[in-house]
Amino acid sequence: MSNRKRYWLMKSEPDAFSIDDLQKVGIEPWNGVRNYQARNFMRDGMQVGDGILFYHSNCAVPGISGIAKVASKAYPDETQFDRKSDYYDPKATREEPRWMLVDVAFERKLKRVIPLEEIRQHTEALGEGFALTSKGTRLSVMPVTAAQWKLLLSLE
Repeated sequence: MSNRKRYWLMKSEPDAFSIDDLQKVGIEPWNGVRNYQARNFMRDGMQVGDGILFYHSNCAVPGISGIAKVASKAYPDETQFDRKSDYYDPKATREEPRWMLVDVAFERKLKRVIPLEEIRQHTEALGEGFALTSKGTRLSVMPVTAAQWKLLLSLE
């Protein structure tokens, strides 16, 4: 793996866990991801110190609400082993965990939420590979290039 800083967009529903919640706790395990591609981004791609655009989804005004950073290497998501958890996976074992997570650390709230509607106005500049503006993309964790990161934060 390269030591080059990488960038990510991570989605959360604000009524489940918001940027305000992250600000209160400081660092939080990003648990409950149950998509293999999103898991692989956390497990194989994320490095401590990488930048995260914290995105509020499934709300009145979906959009980028803050900035965080990756605060740990990937490790097994404990919710996969908890029978009482909504994220329990009966096929996961401690010897062979299926689901991984990283800890996410608060950096700052944006001066304003950058709404998805406004982000879509920059689809061409963000490029074809920008998953958030691509049709049918539902990943909760997705890579962002350095140029996309810079463009998105310039909208603040």
